[in-house]
Amino acid sequence: MTVLFCDVTGSTALGERIDPESLRNVMARYFETAKAAIERHGGTVEKFIGDAVMSVFGVPVVHEDDALRAVRAADDLRRALGPLNEELEERFQTRLQLRTGVNTGEVVTGTEERLATGDAVNVAARLEQAAQPGEILLGEETLRLVRGAVEVEPVAPVEAKGKSEPLASYKLVQVDRETGDRDHTTAPMVGRERQRHLLEEAFANVVADRTCQLFTILGTAGVGKSRLASEFLGGLDGATVVSGRCVSYGEGISYFPVTEVAIQLKADPAVHAGLAPILGDDAAPSSSDEIAWAFRKLLEQRAADGPVVVIFDDIHWGEPTFLDLIEHVADFSREAPILLLCMARPELLDMRQSWGGGKLNATNVLLEPLGTDEAAELLTSLLPAEVEDGLRTRILDAAGGNPLFVQEMVAMVAERQAGNGEAAEIAVPPTIQALLAARLDQLDSHERVVLERGSVEGNIFHRSAVEALAPEEQEVPRQLMSLVRKELVRPDRAQLSGDDAFRFRHLLIRNAAYDALPKAERADLHQSFAAWLEEHGAELVELDEILGYHLEQAWRYRAELGAAPDRELMTAARERLASAGRRALLRSDLAAALNLIERALALVPDEEIDLLLETDRLNTIFFADQLQAAYEGAAELGERAAAVGDSTAERVATLERARFAGFVDPEGSAHRLERLVDEALPELEQAGNELALYVAHYGRGSAAHMQGHMDAGREAMDRAAGLADALGQPHLVAWVQPYRLATRFHGTTPIEEVLAWSAEQETVGLGTMGFQLNRGLALAMLGRFDEARSLSAELEKELEERGSSVSPALLLAMMAPEAERIGGDPAAALELSERGCRIFEEAGEKSWLSSALGIKGQTYYELGDVDEAFEAAARGLELGASDDAYTQILTRGVQAKVLARRGSFSEAEGLAREACELADATDMSCAKGGAYEDLGHVLYLAGKPAEAERAIEHAVELYHAKGAVAMSERAQRIAAELQAAAG
Repeated sequence: MTVLFCDVTGSTALGERIDPESLRNVMARYFETAKAAIERHGGTVEKFIGDAVMSVFGVPVVHEDDALRAVRAADDLRRALGPLNEELEERFQTRLQLRTGVNTGEVVTGTEERLATGDAVNVAARLEQAAQPGEILLGEETLRLVRGAVEVEPVAPVEAKGKSEPLASYKLVQVDRETGDRDHTTAPMVGRERQRHLLEEAFANVVADRTCQLFTILGTAGVGKSRLASEFLGGLDGATVVSGRCVSYGEGISYFPVTEVAIQLKADPAVHAGLAPILGDDAAPSSSDEIAWAFRKLLEQRAADGPVVVIFDDIHWGEPTFLDLIEHVADFSREAPILLLCMARPELLDMRQSWGGGKLNATNVLLEPLGTDEAAELLTSLLPAEVEDGLRTRILDAAGGNPLFVQEMVAMVAERQAGNGEAAEIAVPPTIQALLAARLDQLDSHERVVLERGSVEGNIFHRSAVEALAPEEQEVPRQLMSLVRKELVRPDRAQLSGDDAFRFRHLLIRNAAYDALPKAERADLHQSFAAWLEEHGAELVELDEILGYHLEQAWRYRAELGAAPDRELMTAARERLASAGRRALLRSDLAAALNLIERALALVPDEEIDLLLETDRLNTIFFADQLQAAYEGAAELGERAAAVGDSTAERVATLERARFAGFVDPEGSAHRLERLVDEALPELEQAGNELALYVAHYGRGSAAHMQGHMDAGREAMDRAAGLADALGQPHLVAWVQPYRLATRFHGTTPIEEVLAWSAEQETVGLGTMGFQLNRGLALAMLGRFDEARSLSAELEKELEERGSSVSPALLLAMMAPEAERIGGDPAAALELSERGCRIFEEAGEKSWLSSALGIKGQTYYELGDVDEAFEAAARGLELGASDDAYTQILTRGVQAKVLARRGSFSEAEGLAREACELADATDMSCAKGGAYEDLGHVLYLAGKPAEAERAIEHAVELYHAKGAVAMSERAQRIAAELQAAAG
C-alpha cells in the first residue's frame, strides 16, 4: 500500500500566538480539508497524531493506481491550503504550512487496531519530517509507480534511524491531473493479425453499409488492447477519430468519456442543450435518456460528413448509465457510418453478461496472451543481443505472454544494469505488482481463498490440494471454474493420481496471490500442504525435494516471525532436502545438489555438526571443480567442529583437507594424508563412526593411489565402499568406485579381470563416468582401438553436454591421448592433450595436470619435437609432488629420452634408471613397463644394445603379466626400429 504522512509546520509557535479554543478550530478546519482531499482520491485516514495526518491507499480496497491516488491527494491538499489559509487569515489571523511524505511498500494491516504497520509507514513518516515547508517528498518505490505521471526533482538522501543506507527521495513538482495508464506502445506489435483483420472488416462494413458497428476488444491488463487499436487507427484514412476514457474514481465520472468526445466534436446548438449538463453549462438537468439521445445525434451529425470512429477505453470502469448510452447508440443509429471501438478487461462481462449479445452489429474479440514464439520475438526486439539465454527464459516464463509484463521486466533489467551492471534475477516490477494486487482484490472472497491456497503449491496446483487447505465451506470446483473464466488460471495436464490440475495464467499472478498471504498463514499452509503431499505424492520422482521445500518454507517463515524453534519441523525439512540433494549427486547434477545440500545445512542448529551433510557439501564443491573452495571449506569445517567440541568432525575435516590438498597444494600431500589417517584410525574405530571411518579409508586409498601403491589402495577403497554400503548411502559408494577401478587398472590385476570386475559393478553418476574413462584406455591396451575411440568420442560428447570440466580433462589430457599413443597416432594424441591440459589449468588443478604434462611430453617426443617434450616434462615435474609416483616416473622418462637425443647419454641413462627405481617401488605394472621401455630407448641411443634389449624384454614381461597386448607389441616395434637405426 501507499502511505501519506503530512503535518503542520510551526504548530508549537502557532499555539503560542492564538488561544487554545481558536487553535482547536484552526486544526479542525485543517483536518476537515485533509480528510476531504484524501477521501476524494480513495484513501483512508488511519489516524490524527497531534497536528499530523496518516492516511493509507490500498486499504480496505486495493487499486492498481493507489500510489498515483496518494500523490494526487497530497497535491490536492497542498492546493486546497490556499483557500483554507485565506479563511484562516480572515478568522484567526494565521496561516498554515504543510510538509508531506509519500511512500509505498509492504505493510501488515487488518489487525484489531486496523492500523497499518511496517517499514513503509516508518519511511513515509521520515520523509515527511525531512520535507521543507510546502514540500511533498516521494519515496523511491512510489516514484517507480507514478513515474509517467509526475515531474520530480531529486533531493539529498534522507538519513533514517535503523537504515544502513540513506533513503532516496524526490520532491514533487507537479502531477498529471488526468487519470489514465501510461503509454506502453513503444515496442513493435507482434501477432494479432487475425484480430486486426476482424477489426478492419468491421470498419469496412461501417463504410460500405453506412451503419453503426459495436466492436469490443476484451483482454487482461497489458495484453495489447490499446496497441491493437493504435495499429488499426494508424491505417485509417479519411475517418474522424475521437476518444474518451473511463476513469476508476473521481467526481462526475459517469459521463466523463462522453464529455471528452463531445468536446472533441464541438457539439453544435441543435444538440448542445441535451449535453449541456455534462459539458458544465448552466442548464436544467437532463435525464440519462436525453443525454444518450443528444450524444447519438452528435455522432450522427458528424458521420454525415464521413465515417466516425469513437474509441472508449477501460469501459470495465464505466458506470451503468454510460454503458447504457453506448448500447443506445449501437441500437438506434441509422444510416450513420459509426464504429464504436471499446476496450475492456474481462471483468466487464461480470458486470454486463449480455454485452454485445443479441446485436447483429456487435463483435467481441478476446485477446489471449502471446504464444511462446511470439513472446520470444517481442523479447528479442526489446533486449540487447548480449543478454544471456537464462535471463530471456526467466522473463518469458514469468511474463506468460503478456506484452506489458515483458516490457516492464525488460525495463527493470535495464534499470538494474544501469545501476550495478547485474540483472541475473527477475523481480516483479512494482507497476505489475500493483496491477495484479488490484485485480485479485476485486475477486469474491471465496475465489481469493482458492487462488491463495493454490499459490502455496506453486504455479501448477491440484484441486484436491486446494480442498485440503481451504476451509470446509469453500466450493472449490465451482470457484476454480470461475477463476478459469476470469482468465486467472487454466486447466493443466500435469495431473497427480488422476487429480485435476490447474496452472496460473502468469507466474506473476501466482506470486501476487501468494504475497498477499501473511507469513504466519503461509507457514501453516506450507506445512499442511506437505502433509497432504506426503499422502498423495508417492508417484513423484522429486517428492523429497518438493516436500523439503514446503517444510523449509514453513520453518523459515516461523523463524522470521520469532516463533520458538520447531526442532521436529527443522529436522524433517533437512532430511528431505538432504535426500533430494544426494539423489541429484547420483545423477551428476552438481549445481542442484549443492543448492539442496546447502539449504539442508542451513537447517542444522548452530551448536551441531551434521557430518554427512558437511562432507557431502565439501565433495560436491570438489567434484564441481571448485578445488580451492573445497580445500578452504574443509579448514572452516574443522574450526567450527572444534568450537562446538565435536572431535570426530574435526578429525574428518582434517582428513578431507589433506585429501583436497593433493590437488591444490600437492607437495608432500600423499605422505601427510597417509600419516593423518594412521593417527586418526584408532580414535575413529573406537568411536565406531562409520562415516568417519569411510572418510579415513577413502583418504588412505587416495594417498596410496598417488604413491603408486595400487594394491594397498584397492584394499582401502574396497573397505571404504563397504562402509558406504553399510551406511545406506549410494552416493558415497559412487565416489569411491572410480578409485576402486583405477587401483585395479593401474595395479597388478590383469586387464581382462579388471574389465570383468567392472562389468559386475553397479555404478551411478560420477562413478559411471570414472568407470568409462578407464574402460576406454583398457580397450586400447588390449588392441581394441576402434572400440576405444568410439567410447572416447561418446564420453567427450556427454561430458560437454553436462558442462563438467575436470572429467573431460581426465579424458582429453590422460586417457584418450594414451590410447592414441598406443594406437600409433601421436598427432591425434597431442590435439586431445592440449585441450585437456588447458581445462586443468583453468580449474587450478595441479595433481592430474602434472601427470598429463608427462603424457603430453611423451607425445611431443614421438612427434620429433624434443624441445617441447622436455619443456612439458619439466613443467610436470615443477607442478608434481615428490610423492606423486606416476608423475615422477613419467616425466623422468621423457627428459631422459630427450637428453639421449641431444647426446647427453650419461645424464640420460641416470635419469632413466631413477625412473625405473621409482617404478620398482610401486605396483603399477604398466607404469613400470613404461619406465623400462624408456630406459631401453635411452640405451639403444647410447649404443648399448644388449642392455637396451634386456630393459625392453623386462618391459614386455610386465605388459604381458598385465595383459596389455597392444603395449607389448608397441614396445617391441619401437625397439626394433631403434635397433635398426643403430645399425
